[in-house]
Amino acid sequence: MPKHKSDNTSDTKPVKIKSAKKMRDLMTTYYLDALSAKQNNKLVAWITSGGPVEPLVAMDIIPVYPENHGAMIGSSKMGEDLCIKAEDMGYSSDLCSYARTDISCSVVKGGPIGGLPEPDMLICCNNICGTVLKWYEVQARFYNVPLFILDTPICHTQYSPEIAKYVRAQIDEYIAFLENVTKRKFNYNKMVQVGKLAFEGQLLWQKVLDTTAHRPSPMSAFDAFFFLALIVTLRGTQIAVDFYKELIEEMEQRSKDGISAVKDEKYRLLWDNLPVWYQLKWLSGKFSEHNACLVADTYTSAWCGAIKYIDENNFLDSIAEAYTRIYLNIGVDQMADQVLDMIKFYDADGFVMHSNRSCKPYSFGQLDIMNIIKEKTNIPVLMIEADMVDPRNFSQSQIETRIDAFMEIIKQRNH
Repeated sequence: MPKHKSDNTSDTKPVKIKSAKKMRDLMTTYYLDALSAKQNNKLVAWITSGGPVEPLVAMDIIPVYPENHGAMIGSSKMGEDLCIKAEDMGYSSDLCSYARTDISCSVVKGGPIGGLPEPDMLICCNNICGTVLKWYEVQARFYNVPLFILDTPICHTQYSPEIAKYVRAQIDEYIAFLENVTKRKFNYNKMVQVGKLAFEGQLLWQKVLDTTAHRPSPMSAFDAFFFLALIVTLRGTQIAVDFYKELIEEMEQRSKDGISAVKDEKYRLLWDNLPVWYQLKWLSGKFSEHNACLVADTYTSAWCGAIKYIDENNFLDSIAEAYTRIYLNIGVDQMADQVLDMIKFYDADGFVMHSNRSCKPYSFGQLDIMNIIKEKTNIPVLMIEADMVDPRNFSQSQIETRIDAFMEIIKQRNH
């Protein structure tokens, strides 16, 4: 029997998303493949989350993401211990907690999977932040492996012909670097296939996120934080494409059956910045108490936000622009425009901003964005201070008080 809207509102817990188990299985297989790469004569490349992974996939190199590992550390509540270890090594507590946990993890083989597989090379793209440059230099020295840095100038206002030429030339240098490390010629035919799969995967991921425009929302941003992993780690593969097709089907069925992520959804919120990984369950429950669903966020949408710049039939040329014009590498006014579009599309009643101690590029412009949103939408905005992995920067009682007050304002406005 299909579950109707009235059925779900009487439940004590929301109906679980069935695809979650398959997602865990796929990620387990991915990490097992990476951890056993040397036995299978495969190479491993560590790459920043905003880096162009598709050439690695085309060369059968297994990409591994230290930031994704940092999220796992945070979710496993292992962040504090590993951050302290990095500080004991001489690294400042003001540094990104992803960087601190990754650097100390390499030394002590800590974390939920006992450390990442050792890299054969490192690929760093500074489109997300400047910290990655020094972080990856540290790791390249520690593992004594070659490092390639892809430099993307910030597009405060526009993507100029000079930037286009500069970044496109580096794509060729990147390919030459991979050929040199692997001692193999780059497979341009396979690159075409990988490019089409990457493009399709990003389109499907956007479609997954778009399902939350339905009332009630079939999933929340907290679910999106979880399901994001495949478009990051397995972008450019058939695995990601097939999984997201199934996930879309499940979301559409949940919408038809009236199954909602939050029981008796009344209010819809937008989240800004990275998740607070070690408090996802508590935050989800706290907002749910107020019948509020975080229906969208700027973080998970960043992996399909620049898809409009990609030409699937001219993939290598177009990714120069797509990777340069991602959310964190554009001007504050452009960021605010994207947020305004999301508020309208998802019909948000409020905007929650995580001022993230670890992520300076994501947090520095938030006050400006907040003022623009208040001026142009008049919806309430909440700013909470925390850190994505280090729990020492999270005050539960203070944040609880702020959420309660914020939701009270929204309730009064909607009555």
